[in-house]
Amino acid sequence: MKFNQEPIDWKEIFELKNIILNLVGVALITLALKGFMIPNKFLDGGVIGASILIHEISHVPFGILVLVLNIPFLFIGKTVLGKTFALQSLITFLMIAASMTFIDIQPVTSDRLLIALFGGCLIGMGMGFVIRSGAAADGIEILALFTTRKIGLNVSEVIFGINSSLFLCAAWSFGVSTALYSIVTYFSAIKCLDYIAHGIEQYTSLHIISSKSEEIKSLIVQQFGKGITVIKGERGFLPHAFHEKTDCDIIITVVTRLELLRIKEEVSELDPHAFMYIQYIKEARGGILRNRAKH
Repeated sequence: MKFNQEPIDWKEIFELKNIILNLVGVALITLALKGFMIPNKFLDGGVIGASILIHEISHVPFGILVLVLNIPFLFIGKTVLGKTFALQSLITFLMIAASMTFIDIQPVTSDRLLIALFGGCLIGMGMGFVIRSGAAADGIEILALFTTRKIGLNVSEVIFGINSSLFLCAAWSFGVSTALYSIVTYFSAIKCLDYIAHGIEQYTSLHIISSKSEEIKSLIVQQFGKGITVIKGERGFLPHAFHEKTDCDIIITVVTRLELLRIKEEVSELDPHAFMYIQYIKEARGGILRNRAKH
């Protein structure tokens, strides 16, 4: 295991974009918890879910629980992901604890389906914004981010596996019906978390086969500033002319969803008969790519 001993990057912590993302994330999490979930005894996953469960059973203030239970995970974050990440996460935990203690929000609804869907979406969006700021809103995310590096699963998959026991406890304490709705809540949360943290700029592999490959190479590199890889291949092999074939270049580039549509349109203008296919990828590193989350 490699330990991250880099010094604290104060510029990153006080970057305006990161501060705004963090504040928006904490606000959404607070609204989800106080406006939807806690008044109706719905659980989220991770430390927040455990804090709700303990709060309902023991009546210890939720703000204190969410802060205390997250502290051990900060040491993992500091050791593996760096001091800057750990400090940003600590600030986030303190803000969540403070907002849950001092901000009063009346329950928005008592409809279980609305709570499961909107409560889950709000808390997932909140956590996604916090992750984009370079921090974590829940200690279990730190553990999941560490585990992801070891076993290759994405963050939401790891978190859901860890949270299975928590939902079993919810079934024991609050009843099966509430536990099942809590699972729906959590599914809503992880889908929104994935979309906010990764979805808008999810990397996509675009493969292009065209008779105008030189023009398309120039288009992608010069106009869009993207890197390309070229594989030498053969095209043809049609059912009515199987033995007819020609050499061709298979152009591969990795783009985000926002760039994909524009590139496809430009390629189609150059060659309306160009063959393109798309593969969605979990992770891309190196080359000419946009900067991703800090962790």
